[in-house]
Amino acid sequence: MKKKIKKSLVLFATVLGIISVFGFGADYVHNAQQAVQVVSERALVPGGQSVGIKMNVKGVLVVGLEEIETDDSVISPGLIAGLQIGDMILSVNGQPVSYAADVAGIINESEKNSGDRPVEMKVLRKEDELTVRVCPVIEKESGEYKIGIWVKEKIAGIGTLTFYDPQTNCFASLGHGIYESQTGTLLEAGDGQLLRTEVKSIKEGRAGNPGEIRGIFYGDDDPIGKVVKNSKYGIYSEGENFEDFQLAQPMVMAWQNQIEKGDAYILTTIDGDKVEKFDIRITEINRQTEPDSKSMEIEVTDEKLLASCGGIVQGMSGSPIIQNNRIVGAVTHVFVNNPTKGYGIFVEWMIEEAENI
Repeated sequence: MKKKIKKSLVLFATVLGIISVFGFGADYVHNAQQAVQVVSERALVPGGQSVGIKMNVKGVLVVGLEEIETDDSVISPGLIAGLQIGDMILSVNGQPVSYAADVAGIINESEKNSGDRPVEMKVLRKEDELTVRVCPVIEKESGEYKIGIWVKEKIAGIGTLTFYDPQTNCFASLGHGIYESQTGTLLEAGDGQLLRTEVKSIKEGRAGNPGEIRGIFYGDDDPIGKVVKNSKYGIYSEGENFEDFQLAQPMVMAWQNQIEKGDAYILTTIDGDKVEKFDIRITEINRQTEPDSKSMEIEVTDEKLLASCGGIVQGMSGSPIIQNNRIVGAVTHVFVNNPTKGYGIFVEWMIEEAENI
């Protein structure tokens, strides 16, 4: 079923390019030579839907240290051993680890068999790989061996779908990565889901106090896609049960040299699951040779969006930016002191990521 949908979308994208020649698409297409160029260009399905992102974090990232109560003391083995917030645990006693449960399992198995010996951990601290020896203790309440660390295991949040790429069967969202708030570490995606979301309310953005979209996830048993990548330039998911997901008509993408200062619009959701169009202006364009999430500066000019949200709010990241009937990029950041303004990323950088999932 998926393959049939994918092929039909690609075919429709081609037909759309041909229709453009006869005056129903981009205004600058006027002759047969340009028609060939349009048909050969990359077609994407624009998003704008509010989506939920639920993801297990791959990699054992230390985000906190704690004391463990034993039968005769209160102690923090991790702190004593020299572990630090921001450390990434790579292996325990020579066994590679990807999740917190891996660490706990190896420690308990090792200690029960070896008799309270230190465990050896390989740790990545910034760019340096270190060896740390930790002496686990038995927690009084659980009877389990513990080393007194908190790790980041799961994340969940709301963002906006940027596009669906029929060529790669990929959904792209956010336009920027998800980072651990305390350490600033880009989190590696483990198992995750891209879910339908219904917007319930908006906290209006004000200078110095960014607003946010508030909504609920639904359809855990019927996700739109499987999250496979968290990169600096967005969240990427393989399409799964999206047959009933409301997809728009395909639209050609723009390269950065085709983008200009001036009027454009974004697609986003501020009420329920209804995707709406809101006017903006592209005020600055930063031509780039390397990917960056701050490719353009934009300003909201739409009166409805200004009245209801104050401008750009958290949760709008990923909203596709459209200009001259082309997808040019996605909203990525809001100016903290002026929510009517923000940044956008060129869509070409997001396509590079989509091709490498």
